[in-house]
Amino acid sequence: ANGEVAAAGGGQAIVWRNVVLMGLLHLGAVYALSLVPRAQLLTLLWAYFCFLMTALGVTAGAHRLWSHRSYKAKLPLRIFLAAANSMAFQNDIYEWSRDHRVHHKYSETDADPHNARRGFFFSHIGWLFVRKHRDVIEKGRKLDFTDLLDDPVVRFQRKYYKSSVVLMCFVIPTFVPWYLWGESLWNAYFLASILRYTISLNVTWLVNSAAHMYGNRPYDKYINPRQNTFVTLGAIGEGFHNYHHTFPFDYSASELGLKFNPTTWFIDFMFWLGLVTDRKQAPKEMIQARKERTGDGSA
Repeated sequence: ANGEVAAAGGGQAIVWRNVVLMGLLHLGAVYALSLVPRAQLLTLLWAYFCFLMTALGVTAGAHRLWSHRSYKAKLPLRIFLAAANSMAFQNDIYEWSRDHRVHHKYSETDADPHNARRGFFFSHIGWLFVRKHRDVIEKGRKLDFTDLLDDPVVRFQRKYYKSSVVLMCFVIPTFVPWYLWGESLWNAYFLASILRYTISLNVTWLVNSAAHMYGNRPYDKYINPRQNTFVTLGAIGEGFHNYHHTFPFDYSASELGLKFNPTTWFIDFMFWLGLVTDRKQAPKEMIQARKERTGDGSA
């Protein structure tokens, strides 16, 4: 009942359009699972490839590059990440980064768009079902986002967002298996588009929900975000969340040398290709000192 009281108190009206669309999307994804045995292996591999691209558009793109400015990317890489971000269909880069910066600055308060103190459901998907809490809007207005709109790639994606989503999230994932290896349009649409999109949404949301509730806090036991291995596997390296909220400027979003972080491997590979510069990192001594000062002793 807590959530309802808070919702009433914050005057957060339910956005029925989102409730209906998300319900239909998830029904479509459940139906898509029944098509898996009937689809060609290449189609399933393509759907997985699209999932990885989608994930990079969020993790390496909207998150580590644009929200946190944790490294610099040359134009060809920014164009690729913006296209991959449109495939993710989670609002344009400007909106995503704006919400994310507000989330970091006002984490676990009413000004946090997906405040985890309001429970798992709210921080996972429920926050999309209600109008934003007035604190999110008011406090968000005080932050500076001019750097985002200074990037022509961000401006272009924002201007043509709807058409880029139709193309990247739905048309290309569906067209390729049909055109290249004769998969049915039906299978291609439901597997490479609907199922892939639904899974990628939930994996991203788990960073807001599960990684704010379950796991250890080796860097700062006084904040909610935690290290969550399950989320790390799904969200290609974004589950080291206690570290990330302690050192948000670090391009790896985890302590380097930590087992599994495909997004970091991707950024490092782009660095090797010369498309990435200025990767910011927390020095070892700083990390160690912070662990000793505020960690829960689990690492």
